[in-house]
Amino acid sequence: MSENRPMLQMSGIHKRFPGVHALNDVRFRMFAGEVHALMGENGAGKSTLIKVLTGVYPVDEGSVEWEGRPLHLRSPLEAQQAGISTVYQEINLCPNLSVAENIFIGREPRKFGKISWKAMNRAAEALLAERLNVKLDVTKPLDTYSVAVQQLVAIARALNISARLLILDEPTSSLDRDETNKLFEVMRHLKKQGLAILFVTHFLDQVYEVSDRITILRNGRFVGEYLTDELPRVELVQKMIGKDLELLGGMPKRTAAPGEAKPPYLRASGLGRKGGVEPFDLTIGSGEIVGLAGLLGSGRTETARLLFGADRADQGRLVIEGREIRLDSPRKAIDRGIAFCSENRKTEGIIEDLTVRENIILALQAHRGWFRALSRRRQEEIADEYIRALDIKPPDPEQFIRNLSGGNQQKVILARWLLMNPRLLILDEPTRGIDVGAKAEIQKLVLSLSGEGMAVLFISSELEEVVRVSSRIAVLRDRRHVRHLTGDDIQQTTIMQAIAGG
Repeated sequence: MSENRPMLQMSGIHKRFPGVHALNDVRFRMFAGEVHALMGENGAGKSTLIKVLTGVYPVDEGSVEWEGRPLHLRSPLEAQQAGISTVYQEINLCPNLSVAENIFIGREPRKFGKISWKAMNRAAEALLAERLNVKLDVTKPLDTYSVAVQQLVAIARALNISARLLILDEPTSSLDRDETNKLFEVMRHLKKQGLAILFVTHFLDQVYEVSDRITILRNGRFVGEYLTDELPRVELVQKMIGKDLELLGGMPKRTAAPGEAKPPYLRASGLGRKGGVEPFDLTIGSGEIVGLAGLLGSGRTETARLLFGADRADQGRLVIEGREIRLDSPRKAIDRGIAFCSENRKTEGIIEDLTVRENIILALQAHRGWFRALSRRRQEEIADEYIRALDIKPPDPEQFIRNLSGGNQQKVILARWLLMNPRLLILDEPTRGIDVGAKAEIQKLVLSLSGEGMAVLFISSELEEVVRVSSRIAVLRDRRHVRHLTGDDIQQTTIMQAIAGG
């Protein structure tokens, strides 16, 4: 790693969108022959910075220098031509083509106007062996190989375009431990060759395993740049979240939530899914609020999706009300009294082109079947009841839901599931992106539902919120349940230390 002159220097970067200052005076630099981790929670600005760097977005203010010269990129193609390539989490290759074809697509070696298949295959084998230290049958279709190998092929393709800076965006999200180790071997091999690697991930252990330097963003602002071996893990978590342990120590302790001694409604034993979340144990009692705490990407949502049947567990047992159940679909979960409010309000929650009334009755109507349609009068009665109960504004059931604020959209989704009278309500980031008043209302509602005997799984990035409402808390790190907190241990300081680990 050279400290003489940065290969890349970004200074005073600003990027604005309507109503959002996504990047505010951000700076970033990279050196040849280093692995540089870009860290930050949801909304920190990581994706926007990468898109600025790769020419997807133009810079509003600030400067970008590449090897000491100004760089003005107008497209990802221009970024590639400059030597900056990106391998995204979702691999953008052609699974039906061979490995060699994927590496050289659009740049196939030709002889007399025809593709020279032998030359292409030899070149692909040499590229994989020399640059990545990997041996593959390059004539086989890409989809015959694992996701990990496909990642390596995507990297080989980027290198073939003469990449000097390689951006790896969540490359390990679908890999197991052995596959991740293989990728890290490749990254170290490339680093020795002088390649600069920008590593974007949420896995703290991986950051400390493979990176040389860390840059932290928070809320679109530059927090700092640090050498990895000089930044303690707890301090990294503090800087990402924006909380100081000393300040947190003075926060008032929570009072016990009602219903902590009630019998278990759900018990998961060794439940897990390869590439999703490591096997975990979790019990949720009737009338109990169990919180899930951890950084973005820690496995919180993956846990929720397993319990709702949205993803299928490949190991472990799930017992609901004393009976072992295999939840392999959301429909089965709903039939068992489980409701799930997704964090993706726009894509997995509301139907923008439907009214408030239509959104509220959606789950109930689907459960009844479309041949047993609710009458318009009954729909209106239900909508009016929940609009009043949850104080949805404006109180007009015929208003298109897209016209409501984020907080009121969230209330509509809650109304939809409460109408199903669930035994277990899973709330994934129920207060994200809504104002303080709406947050308080939803927290109050959750506590009220718990008091009435409903079991609640509460997921939030805001530690104060998790501490405030939870009877017990499971802390996750790098897709593992690492600690369960009860009683006086339910404090923000304890959670942050568990998240940091190491």
